[in-house]
Amino acid sequence: MVKTEVLAIDQTQLVKAWSAAMPTVLNLSDRVEVKADEADANALWVNIQTEGRSLYSFDFKCVYKDSREVKVDFVDVEQDGIHVNEQTEIIQTLIEDYVRHIHECAQQLHAVTHQ
Repeated sequence: MVKTEVLAIDQTQLVKAWSAAMPTVLNLSDRVEVKADEADANALWVNIQTEGRSLYSFDFKCVYKDSREVKVDFVDVEQDGIHVNEQTEIIQTLIEDYVRHIHECAQQLHAVTHQ
């Protein structure tokens, strides 16, 4: 197992930075909540909720492999509080888009995480 380096920013500040930056890379109608991973100081949980009729809620785990690179794992999707099939084309497309947006956010925060 490869050991990840410790980030120069503490997790509370990291969550604040992500909470401020994530909305800038998402659609205006999407809502996002970023939380610390209590078990891993280099990890965050990102919940993205779509607005409109679909009412999808996506959960991702974002782990800093080092101060510049994140690994993003899709965890779960719900529709109006009920687990749904993640293999549909529309959900797969949304997952790909959100993973890309999470990587964009990480790039925006390089100045904060890479010191």
